[in-house]
Amino acid sequence: MTEQVENTQPTGMLKWLWLAGLVLVLDQITKILISSSFVMYEKVQITPFFDLTLAHNPGAAFSFLASEGGWQRWFFTVIAVVISIVLTVWMHRLPKTDKWMGICLALVLGGALGNLVDRVMYGYVVDFLSFHWGDNYFPAFNIADSGISLGALMMAIDVIKNPKK
Repeated sequence: MTEQVENTQPTGMLKWLWLAGLVLVLDQITKILISSSFVMYEKVQITPFFDLTLAHNPGAAFSFLASEGGWQRWFFTVIAVVISIVLTVWMHRLPKTDKWMGICLALVLGGALGNLVDRVMYGYVVDFLSFHWGDNYFPAFNIADSGISLGALMMAIDVIKNPKK
């Protein structure tokens, strides 16, 4: 007779899904507000280095593959769906003591879902946050991108602080 060894540490960080939902909702609300208030590429200067603008990105980060014939819409949609599933399963399997990673994954998930909604509904991602130094502009981005970036940065910090994890 074989004994089954159970993992005694409870798992499941799905309680952080509310954070993913918050990123998704804030992302979509801000995109709707900007899209209904701006014309394409209109800029409103907020500070000497930050503008609000309206841009559509049919590609990925930094407009990667944006000039392709449209296939990239579905390619990036499938990637976002797969990543969202993987992140949700990962969150479910996390030990309940790993709150930091639960937050990281929720931020990335919320951002992935925010941009996924845009791709499915419009065929492009709505970007509106534009930072620049003089006439040198960083690619415009949105709240979803911010959630992804913050979550990834937090993960990197976790890896540096806890290399054995």
